[in-house]
Amino acid sequence: MTRTTIFVPAAGLLAFALLAGCGTNMEQRAATGAATGLVVAGPVGAAVGAGVGAVVNEAEEPDGKQ
Repeated sequence: MTRTTIFVPAAGLLAFALLAGCGTNMEQRAATGAATGLVVAGPVGAAVGAGVGAVVNEAEEPDGKQ
């Protein structure tokens, strides 16, 4: 039971981090982040995942490009 308690959240966070950066534009990154968040944490996770996908997109954009 203890291993499950430790590994399940860790695996969820890893999947969340990996999939939030997938996609070639902001919409795709927000969508993959939302889908991962939905699987990991339900509706609240979907909202957070979409936000993380958008932040990843902004972090990867070169300065001055919008």
